[in-house]
Order: sequence, then structure tokens, then C-alpha cells
Amino acid sequence: MPLELVGEDPDSPEGRCPAVYLDPDSGDFYFQGLLVTDPLVLAEIGRHGTLHADEAVVRLPGRMASIIAEAAAGTYEPGRLGHGPADSTEVLKVAKHSALHLEMRDTYDPSHPAYQDFLAGGSGWYEMTNWRRIVQDAVGRGVTIRRARVISMPPSDYIRWEHMLTSQNIEAGEDVRWLPRDRAWDLMLPGADFWLFDNKLVMFNFCEGDGTEIPEEKSSNDPTVVARCLAAFEQVWERAIPHEQFRLP
Repeated sequence: MPLELVGEDPDSPEGRCPAVYLDPDSGDFYFQGLLVTDPLVLAEIGRHGTLHADEAVVRLPGRMASIIAEAAAGTYEPGRLGHGPADSTEVLKVAKHSALHLEMRDTYDPSHPAYQDFLAGGSGWYEMTNWRRIVQDAVGRGVTIRRARVISMPPSDYIRWEHMLTSQNIEAGEDVRWLPRDRAWDLMLPGADFWLFDNKLVMFNFCEGDGTEIPEEKSSNDPTVVARCLAAFEQVWERAIPHEQFRLP
């Protein structure tokens, strides 16, 4: 069933913003918005009718009135495209309590200019300005950010470079720990790196064989998947060595 996107909320900070869709065949409307769970709101709605088990109330911001009007009048431009799915960086910008990141590869983004400089004998240093700003903003509003890295020993050149740069993660407000792979052999870990936000949304990250990042992430808010990833992270975290105590050979 192909749906036409009428419009998205241009001012939403969520990355997965409210939207209005139209089924051009049936003329039915579809609204993507914040699921309403406030008992006072639901009670007020209940005064006017019964909310059945297969129904839900969603909220769209008032600033989307013109978009809803476009859908009703049929004056929207056909073929509109959305901004695409949110990535983990966007979600971190709106996380409320916690962000956990489990990394299990020995190489990422081998084409990075600073890494190439490191391989060539240079310092390999670069300022992680944008990332530090994002982390500082999150920590400033009360978000705890923990990053755990499972690595092979002896470490790869990439891990040596990454270890050298980690001081910037720490200064921005992250808590970082390292776990040699031979100490993680009996842990049941996911098949891909992931971010876990507020203990309710997991976003899995993927790379090609050489470490080149694959932009598309896979997300899940399935409580079972979330619980498994949380357990895996905490097991790694318990064994891992704090960055300030971890020395590479």
C-alpha cells in the first residue's frame, strides 16, 4: 500500500519527527506522532467516547496545522520524500538519561585523514570538535554516556590511534573502558556494535570488512532485545578497565 507523505514537522528535534500521510486510493489519513500515555489526557478523551484496545491517541504539534490542512484539501505536492531514519548521533542529541555504546571491532573508517597521518608516522591528532560539543550538551542536561570497547591484543594500529584520541572523549564527559578480547571470550555479545539510549532504544551500527562505515543503522525498541543488549553491555563494563588505567603494550 503506497502512502503519500504530505509533510513532516520541520522543527522537531527528535530525528524521527511527526508526519502526516495520505492513502491516495482510499483517501485515508495516517498520522505519525507522540503516543499519548498521560492518564489525564486519556481520561478527558474518554469523556467523549471509548478508546478501544486497537486504538491509540497520538499528538501532533499545533505548528503542523497547515500540513494537516494540506492533507485534507489535497493540495500537497505528490512525491515528497522524508528526511530518512534518525541516526544514533541525532538520537543522542535528545537522549534524556543514558547512552551506552559497545564497540567490538579492531578497525573503523580506515580512510580517515588523521588515521592515515598516524600510519605515516605523524601525530594523527585531530580535534573532535563537533562530537565533543554533542557529548557536552548531553552530559550538561544529565545524560550519562558510557563507552565500552572490546579489542584484540596486541592491538591494531587503529586501536592504538583511537586510544590516543580517547582523552577527548573523557574531557567531553564520556566514561570509557577497555576490555581485551581474551577476557570476553565467555560473554554472549551481539553480532554488531550498538548504542542503547535511555534503556529503551537500541541502534545497531555496521561496517564493511575493512571497517568502512555502513550508514544504515538498524533500530529496535523490543524489550527483549533491549534487555539482552543492556545485559551484554553491563557484563563487558564490569570486566573492562577504565581508560585512565588501561595501557597498551
